[in-house]
Amino acid sequence: MFCRGIRGATTVEQNEREEILAATTELLNLLIQQNDLRAEDIASVIFTVTEDLNAEFPALAARQLGWTEVALLCTREIPVPNSLKMCIRILLHVNTTRSAAEMQHAYLREAVILRPTLNENR
Repeated sequence: MFCRGIRGATTVEQNEREEILAATTELLNLLIQQNDLRAEDIASVIFTVTEDLNAEFPALAARQLGWTEVALLCTREIPVPNSLKMCIRILLHVNTTRSAAEMQHAYLREAVILRPTLNENR
């Protein structure tokens, strides 16, 4: 068994609670589906948001999915000039027997520009 990282990111159009939760839930569900995960496979999750997002903690979306025993942490992304705005990033730490190369990362909406090579085959 190994601990592997699975990355994902998405964006929202407005700094609104419902939009942050909906976008985070969409991304989490996609990562769960693509990687055939169960809550008990997830060791922890780090959520980051850009400095223009503060209407809600994205970790609440994971709690609403029933992840009550998973360690969750929200933090702010480094405000690099000219970086992508209104962005939510996720790093899942999962316990698995699969290789790092088998982990399926996901980038949605405007966040596809962060990892364009991952979206070429979609």
